[in-house]
Amino acid sequence: MKGNRLPQMGRDSAWLAGADLIAVFLALFGQVVLTRALWTESYGLYIIALDVFATLFLIIDLGLPTLLARDGTNAPHRIWPSILRIYNLQFKAAIPFVLLAFLLAPSIDSNWTEHLPVLAICAVIALAHIASYAPRSGLRAAGEARLEAWTKVLERAITTAAYLSLYALGITSVVGYASAFLVGALSGFILALWWVKQTLRVHEGKEGVQGDLGPDWLDNYTLMMQALPFAITLGVLPYVVRIEKFIIGLELGVDSAALFHVAQLAWLAGLVVPQALRAALLPVLGKSRFSPSEFNREMNASLDICFGLLPIGMFAGALIVTVFLPFAFPSQYTDGTLGASAVDLFMILLLGWCFTLLATPTYTALQAGTKPWKFTFFISVVVAFATLVGFILIGWQAPFGERQGLYAAAFASTLSAAFALILSIHLSGSWDFFLKRSNEWFFAVLCMIITCFGLSTKSWVTGTGVLLFLFIPQALQAVGSNVEQTPLQKSSEAE
Repeated sequence: MKGNRLPQMGRDSAWLAGADLIAVFLALFGQVVLTRALWTESYGLYIIALDVFATLFLIIDLGLPTLLARDGTNAPHRIWPSILRIYNLQFKAAIPFVLLAFLLAPSIDSNWTEHLPVLAICAVIALAHIASYAPRSGLRAAGEARLEAWTKVLERAITTAAYLSLYALGITSVVGYASAFLVGALSGFILALWWVKQTLRVHEGKEGVQGDLGPDWLDNYTLMMQALPFAITLGVLPYVVRIEKFIIGLELGVDSAALFHVAQLAWLAGLVVPQALRAALLPVLGKSRFSPSEFNREMNASLDICFGLLPIGMFAGALIVTVFLPFAFPSQYTDGTLGASAVDLFMILLLGWCFTLLATPTYTALQAGTKPWKFTFFISVVVAFATLVGFILIGWQAPFGERQGLYAAAFASTLSAAFALILSIHLSGSWDFFLKRSNEWFFAVLCMIITCFGLSTKSWVTGTGVLLFLFIPQALQAVGSNVEQTPLQKSSEAE
């Protein structure tokens, strides 16, 4: 493999977004197989155990793979030694959390001794996923996001194939299906580790020193302090998309929460697109963060891609949900029996997806910036805002009925996404970036609001979204750009 391959935002985001979309659909298909193969009680135990251990062990990540993705491009010869260094720190951090997991096992399941094999397998699955983050970040920083993408697709494909094999054999043991997921998770981890090792063989014998990646990597104390904001953010981030659902459960009950969850499924699947864009953009902005001209060029290119994806995401999402949601789920979720239709709720959530997509450049700029605590502050404020707005709107409308409460939750989610966009622009100091292209911003935001309103009300104004296809040519130009990236000269600030 070529040793001088560099991250390229358009190319890498296409690989990662495509892989994530395939992985999401494979995961949804896997869930269908599980619900048909397992008893409801066994399926519930399996899902809860996975969620609990994934949340409990998430802090073991320590935020270090995020730093590696940001800084790895500065010194590719240090990526492999840094992965080993990350594992050393993560292993030490994992010990108390593994012990804590054993202590908490009785609270997860009163029959934990009987279900110990399932709990243990789910714990190892969570650890395997966390272990895969560092080599995947290393691949992305080394310009091999395509290989990172393949590890995700192959992991999910192996898991789904194993599920299908067990189902075909008539196996109904939850231990069997948990083991199948473990095989997939370990395969993804091993593939990522092997590929990053092979990719970086060109640097064997010239490992350099710890500080080559930047001053944040000089010693473990400095590294941990710089990674701490990202580690804290990992603990807060899962609540961003769950706040409204929790409030609905408190105000309206579990049936309404289940309906809102169904409405969110397609919306959450769509979020893999901005997530993939951010993942591809982070190493690019990390490399250019001390060169304002290069930084702005990449920010503008990412915004071009986001503008181009707006109409595709809106119309594709609306079509998929309208056609397949009533087909895939029981009728009570789409016919208004539970107070509202999941399809109608999705059309409101869709506007929130648009705001989240447009926040990609400024959101990532916060991650790649020189003050990582700003990113932690950003996520914390967004969660606090979502909680406040959720309680106000849902609490206000819930007494009038389930329908009003559910619609209030969808509006609260969309308002939180809009607030996150504005806050990310402000905290990343990107108002000049916004104002220089203010005409495009206002045109895009106005068209997407009118279009989502039209989709929600089934009005002719939905056609306004066609105007957004005018952004496609510049988006394709940004994706296909193969401009040679010359080594960046460090500014005095970097020195």
